[in-house]
Amino acid sequence: MIIFGTKGYLYQLAILTLVCAQCGNPSAHTLRKRVTKFTLFFVPLFPVSTKYTTQCTFCGAEQKVTQEQAEQLQAQALGGPGGQGHGQPQQQPYQS
Repeated sequence: MIIFGTKGYLYQLAILTLVCAQCGNPSAHTLRKRVTKFTLFFVPLFPVSTKYTTQCTFCGAEQKVTQEQAEQLQAQALGGPGGQGHGQPQQQPYQS
């Protein structure tokens, strides 16, 4: 018998101050990376998909972003040119 499946991991990459596309309020947004990994006998082996999103802390709206946009936002949060956010890379992922 072979036991296989997938497991999701959620990483919080940064917290930024942005204007929300949904509600129009300038508020904190969390930049998140969601990775789904293939598992064999409950051991995660390799990533199957990776998605990046920002979530507004005011209204809760989530917006998909590309990997390039996520890297730019993370660089901005970590003190790059014109950085407004508070970069706090999280060591342990949330598991779903």
